Amino acid sequence: MGLGQTRRRRLGGETPAERGARLGLIEATNFEVIPLRSLDAALGDLPAASRVSVTASPAKGLEATLEITEGLLAGGHRAVPHISARLVRDPAHTRAIGSWLRAAEVEEIFLVGGDVVEPEHYHDALSFLGDLLETDHGLRRVGVTAYPDGHPLIEPAVLHEALHAKQAALAEAGLEGYCSTQMCFDAARIVDWLGGERRAGLTLPAHLGIAGVVDRARLLSIGVRLGIGQSLRYLRKNRRAVARLMTVPHYDPNDLLVPLSAHAADLGIRELHVFTFNQVAATAAWREDNLR
Repeated sequence: MGLGQTRRRRLGGETPAERGARLGLIEATNFEVIPLRSLDAALGDLPAASRVSVTASPAKGLEATLEITEGLLAGGHRAVPHISARLVRDPAHTRAIGSWLRAAEVEEIFLVGGDVVEPEHYHDALSFLGDLLETDHGLRRVGVTAYPDGHPLIEPAVLHEALHAKQAALAEAGLEGYCSTQMCFDAARIVDWLGGERRAGLTLPAHLGIAGVVDRARLLSIGVRLGIGQSLRYLRKNRRAVARLMTVPHYDPNDLLVPLSAHAADLGIRELHVFTFNQVAATAAWREDNLR
């Protein structure tokens, strides 16, 4: 069944296999939180023993991410710190991060290049990864970024080469890896991009980056800053998607999951990376409602 056909169907029209695939992804939800003033309330809204992804803030530095990670681990959550390569000062800082990972018993990180305009040492995630893998890090799993919707500053060919180079580096190090996509609203674009990468040799499991149940005004306002301009252009062209965003108070992640569920197994989409923007309560309630 094509994407255009599945996109027109509501939840009641799902096949049992599609519903099972969608609920399996919802079960495997990773809540992304941001080191902002609203963080304390967001952490209080997390379900027990959640998988939580902690972003890296250029304003607060990596130390804030690591501190939040420690608190989440102490609270019984599975915390995954984002390590932004451009926030790492030098190889000595890399060694310190490796030592912290080992001491804190953090077995998984999510590696990003980062948004710092003038980095002190590392210009990309791959160069940092090479140095980190030489430390006594204790890692077992590393997530890397993926861009089905493109990047405003990096050419698609460069993104493609970097993704496959990271896959090779993780395989050589004997580490489990995965790629997690940027937030994207266009199911057809995701299917086309990931299908092409699979044919080109990408074997990393994919985590689908998806907006949580977020206030629509806030969701639309952060588009350009997060590099999802092409998806917003898609929304502007897709009148049905725009109409839904403008007539309901919150974006519903099922708007993307329903048309993707039939393709998840074939494309190796295993988990959700949910951008909550610290509006955790609404997304946690949505997840619970779907799984009950």
